Amino acid sequence: MRIDKDRLIGILLVSPSIIAVAIFIYGFIGWSGRVSLSAWKGLNPDYTWVGLKNYINLFSDPRFQVDIRNTVIFTVLFVAGALILGLILAILLDQDLRGESIFRTIFLFPMAISYIVTGVVWRWLMNPAQGERMSGFNILFDKLGLDFLINKWYTTPEWGIAFIAIPAIWQMSGYVMALYLSGLRAIPQELREAARVDGATEVQIYRHIILPLIRPITLSAMIILGHISLKVFDLIISTVGKQLQLDVPAIYMWQTTFDGHFFGRGAAISILLLLSVAVLVIPYLRYSLKTEESL
Repeated sequence: MRIDKDRLIGILLVSPSIIAVAIFIYGFIGWSGRVSLSAWKGLNPDYTWVGLKNYINLFSDPRFQVDIRNTVIFTVLFVAGALILGLILAILLDQDLRGESIFRTIFLFPMAISYIVTGVVWRWLMNPAQGERMSGFNILFDKLGLDFLINKWYTTPEWGIAFIAIPAIWQMSGYVMALYLSGLRAIPQELREAARVDGATEVQIYRHIILPLIRPITLSAMIILGHISLKVFDLIISTVGKQLQLDVPAIYMWQTTFDGHFFGRGAAISILLLLSVAVLVIPYLRYSLKTEESL
C-alpha cells in the first residue's frame, strides 16, 4: 500500500508539467501542422483544407531556395568552426597551464551573452564601410598595413552568409571547449603514458587514442550546434537586419506569418524547421539509448 501511495504522489507532482508540455508543446505543434495544411491567409482564420499545397509552393519559391542554401553554408561553417576551435582551446587548457581557470572563464564568457548583443557588437566589427566611415576590423587592418584583408564582410555577394558564422563560432566555441575539456580530463593518464612508452608521438596519441575516445562528445556537440544553426534568427536580425541575400527559413517564417499574414505558409515553414531539427535529434537520442542499454 505504501508503494502505491508513493507512486500516486509522484504522478500528482509531475502531472502539471506533463499537462503543460502536452498542451503548449505537442498541442501547438499539432495545431501548427493543421494550419500548414490550410488556406489561412489574413487575420481571419481559414481552415480550408489544401493538403500539401503550401509545402509544394515553398520548394518552388526562389526565396526559400536561397534560404536553404544560406542555411547549409551557415551550418557547415558554424559547426565545423566551433568544433575545431573548441577542440584546440580544450587541448591548450589540458596542458596544465598556469591560470587555467582565468582562461576557461574568458573562453566561456561569450556564451553568457545573447545573440542580440553578439550581433550588435559584430555588426560594428564587420562594418563593410570603407574610406572615412571605416571602422571595426577594416580600420584595424588599415592601421596595420594589411589592406588586402579589408573586405565587404557580410555584404559580399553570394557568400555574405559565411561571415555571419564568425560571430556564431565566437559565441559557441567556448561551450564546445568545455565539452571537450571534460572529455579530455576523463581519459586516464595511464593510456597516454603507455603510448609514449611504446614510442608514440603526441600527434599519434591524439589521433589514435584521444580523438576516438572523445568521439561521443563530438557527436553531441554536432547535434547541439546543428539544431542551433537551423533555427538561427536573432543573430542575423541584430547583425544585418532583414536582407534577402542573408535570408534564412526562420526569418522567412517571421515575415510570412506576422508581416504578410500568410499563416498557412508560415506554419509550413515552421513544420519544416521542426522536421529538420528532428532529423538531427531523434537519431542521436536513439544512439544514446542504445549506448546506455549496452552499458
